Amino acid sequence: MSTLTLTKPNPPLRKTEEKSWLDTFYYDNKIVRDFGYATLFWGVAGMLIGVLIAFQLARPELNMGTPYTTFGRIRPLHTNAVIFAFVGNGIFMGVYYSLQRLCKTRMYSDKLSSLHFWAWQAVIVAAVATLPLGYTTSKEYAELEWPIDIAITLVWVVFGWNMFGTILNRRERHLYVGIWFYIATFLTVAVLHIVNSYEIPVTFLKSYSGYAGVQDALVQWWYGHNAVAFFLTTPYLGMMYYFLPKAANRPVYSYRLSIIHFWSLIFIYIWAGPHHLLYTALPDWAQSLGVVFSIMLIAPSWGGMINGLLTLRGAWDKVREEPVLKFMVVAITAYGMATFEGPMLSLKNVNAIAHFTDWIVAHVHVGALGWNGFLTFAILYWLLPRIFQTKLYSKRLANTHFWLGTLGILFYAIPMYWAGFTQGLMWKQFNDQGVLQYANFLETVMQIVPMYYLRGIGGVLYLAGVFVMIYNVVKTVKTGTLLADEKAQAAPLLPAIQEGHEGGHWHRWIERRPIQLAVWATVAILIGGIVEMMPTFLIDSNVPTIAAVKPYTSLELQGRDIYIKEGCVNCHTQMIRPFRSETERYGEYSKAGEFVYDRPFLWGSKRTGPDLHRVGGKYPHSWHYHHMLDPTSMSPGSIMPSYPWLFENQLDVTDTEAKIEALQKLGTPYPAGYAQRANADLQKQATQISAELAKEGIEVKPDKEIVALIAYLQRLGTDIKVKEAE
Repeated sequence: MSTLTLTKPNPPLRKTEEKSWLDTFYYDNKIVRDFGYATLFWGVAGMLIGVLIAFQLARPELNMGTPYTTFGRIRPLHTNAVIFAFVGNGIFMGVYYSLQRLCKTRMYSDKLSSLHFWAWQAVIVAAVATLPLGYTTSKEYAELEWPIDIAITLVWVVFGWNMFGTILNRRERHLYVGIWFYIATFLTVAVLHIVNSYEIPVTFLKSYSGYAGVQDALVQWWYGHNAVAFFLTTPYLGMMYYFLPKAANRPVYSYRLSIIHFWSLIFIYIWAGPHHLLYTALPDWAQSLGVVFSIMLIAPSWGGMINGLLTLRGAWDKVREEPVLKFMVVAITAYGMATFEGPMLSLKNVNAIAHFTDWIVAHVHVGALGWNGFLTFAILYWLLPRIFQTKLYSKRLANTHFWLGTLGILFYAIPMYWAGFTQGLMWKQFNDQGVLQYANFLETVMQIVPMYYLRGIGGVLYLAGVFVMIYNVVKTVKTGTLLADEKAQAAPLLPAIQEGHEGGHWHRWIERRPIQLAVWATVAILIGGIVEMMPTFLIDSNVPTIAAVKPYTSLELQGRDIYIKEGCVNCHTQMIRPFRSETERYGEYSKAGEFVYDRPFLWGSKRTGPDLHRVGGKYPHSWHYHHMLDPTSMSPGSIMPSYPWLFENQLDVTDTEAKIEALQKLGTPYPAGYAQRANADLQKQATQISAELAKEGIEVKPDKEIVALIAYLQRLGTDIKVKEAE
């Protein structure tokens, strides 16, 4: 029989000795505050532009008749402001707050934190300055030109340096699940940005993509889809895993589920980009691969949603009382809805109806307004009172914001879904005689204009909620004082064997090793991109050439750049899919070999206007002239703005030679010496177009921008000749 020996307990430590063995340090709350304020400021700016462009689609006069305020130019300003300014600053706010506490250390460098903050704001200001002026690559979510791309790269390195320095200096051995997502975000966004931004500079704010046609489209949507995945999703999942348990005062539902969620999500997500290019000129095998992995993506996405919602088990009474938790519940639910709908939209039979319609706009905004917006608001409401050592000024105002925001999402999304269904079905409708029911594309546009008004109202409601929040935040901050340096204590990090952690769950091994975790995460995200892109780049049969397809003339090239500058690709596609409804309306479906000289590709992602790939030769020069001067004169009821400055602006030909030389470096087969005689060729073609317009009673000088644009439009789709059925 064993005996139990009782020993006299040691006397308690004196107060002065109580924690003498702990390290004392200070969390940096100032940088968190700065990013929080920037989040609110840019959120308002980006959403105001969003409301404007929403109403521009219903009332063309709101384009205001200037080149700097048209839908085509400021729509990318809206997306960049919301994604990189509002959401970007929100990410950095949440990461800087949570990472310090999860690692039990101050950020690695206050100077790097400050440099990161101000450099990121400078990048945003550069976007604000350049996009309305028409300096754009036209590539979705990557419109910023090459000097700004370099600046983004440098700022991202500063962020990563600061983040990994903090992780390596941590006093907590195990890396919490939120940090896994932060690491994956940093690494994947770096890879995406560098690969997609491969471009050849022509002038200080003009470049040509290093990829052309089908290859450019594949790289762009590999980037575009995964920018949503690894900028708008993974960092927010990391913040969900930190802030949701904190706000609910409950542990995460399942540690094992979080492991499965993380690794399966980052591996599968990277493959799904081609589902943005279904029924296009992209090779079928790549499209099918995108579909398969998109369907698989439901499982890890919903695993994260379930892990988040079940964390609140037993806390639903608290949800009814706390506006922070209300925002979080709707955010996670919106994440679940969007990540179910995305794979559904990747099914070819669904995509055939939905793609190029406002259904996609609704889908995107459920994620943006619900998931990103509401989770950002929840974190701000939870975090700011704590760093200002006070309570939230008014829960009633926060609840008002919640309901305004929720109604705003509903008023925005439901009309856009309705518009999308209407568009998709009207585009495909044939009558009893086998003729297109709505052969005139404008008929489909006029049916959905009321939905654009409702969309704008939804945006106003959502933005009104943000103004309520700002008032609440200002009043909250005034009642408190910023705790710029928050005192904390923690034990120094000891070797694992001294801590007794040599056993435990198998995943603990990699959680203790941030470098190994980063390496394996990088391997996981690289596999999909390599498998999808390498065959398209290395096997010629994936992009068959067509002998009749020739490079653009110098005038057509300048006209194409004007088309890009004005943001026409935001409303018009140049991709006819192999559907009877599309070939009846537009002409022969698009072939991969027709785009081999397109840098960048201009397939578009939304049809507010008709497809233009076969518009060349369809109308006389005078039609295009009058259509750009007053769209309603050619298409009564059109919602397209007018472009009077194209008739006044002299075409800038000082960079023609540089453009030709840059394209020659990229492999475009212009004849030797063509760069030096390009402007003479340009002048000859412009004079010819001017003379033809004169025959139609229109006097316009050959050196005007409208002439170059007409040259480009008249070239579209004319390289291949399709025999008419006898």
